[in-house]
Amino acid sequence: MDLIKTKQQISSYIIDTQEEEIKRIAMELHEGVGQNLYSILTGLQFVESGTKEPQVKNYLHEMTLLIEKTIQEIRLLTVELHPPALTALGLLAAMKSYFKLYTSTFGILVDLESSGEEKTLPEKHRIAVFRVCQEAFMNIAKYADTSNVKVKFVWKSKELTIMIRDFGSGFEPESLNPDQASGLAAMKERMLLTGGRCSISSKIGEGTLIEVSLPLTE
Repeated sequence: MDLIKTKQQISSYIIDTQEEEIKRIAMELHEGVGQNLYSILTGLQFVESGTKEPQVKNYLHEMTLLIEKTIQEIRLLTVELHPPALTALGLLAAMKSYFKLYTSTFGILVDLESSGEEKTLPEKHRIAVFRVCQEAFMNIAKYADTSNVKVKFVWKSKELTIMIRDFGSGFEPESLNPDQASGLAAMKERMLLTGGRCSISSKIGEGTLIEVSLPLTE
C-alpha cells in the first residue's frame, strides 16, 4: 500500500511540475513573443502607410499579413497549452474556449450541455479534467472519423460527471496502437490522482463514450 501511495505521489509531482512549465511557456508566448510580434506589426503598418512605392508597399503588406497570422497561431497555441480562462473563469469557460478552437481547427462540431450549478474546483483538479478532455478530443480528431461530439457536464453537490460521446468508428481495446493505449492510460491515471475516475467504452461502428467523474468538496 505504501509503495502504491509513493508511486502516486511521484506521478503527481511529475505532472504538477510539467503543468507549471507548460503554464510558464504559455505565458512567455503570450506576453513575450506575442507582444514583440505585435510591436513589429504596428511598426510595419506605420511604414506601409507612409510608403508611396507600390512594390515596397505590397511587400510590406504581405509581411503584415504574415505577422498577423503568426500572432493568431500563437494565441491559439497558448489557449491549447493553458487557456487563460482556466485560471480566471473556471473549467466550463475554459472548455467552451477550447471547443471553439477545436471546431475551427478540425471542423468537428461540439454540442455542449451543462446541468446543475457549476462549482469552483481547485486549480489542480481543473487542470486534470481539462487535460483528460483535451486528450479525449485529440483522439476523436485522430481516430474517430466523426463530424460531431456530444459533451454533457452534470454538476451535483458532491460530484462532477462529464460524458463525452462521439458517433465515430469506435475501437476494440486489443486493436489499439501504443500511442492510443498510453493516452487512454494517462487519462485514467490523471483522474485517479485527483480522487476521480475515467471510464472508456467503445463499440465498432457505434462510437465511443468517455465518462469522467470527480468528487467535489465543500
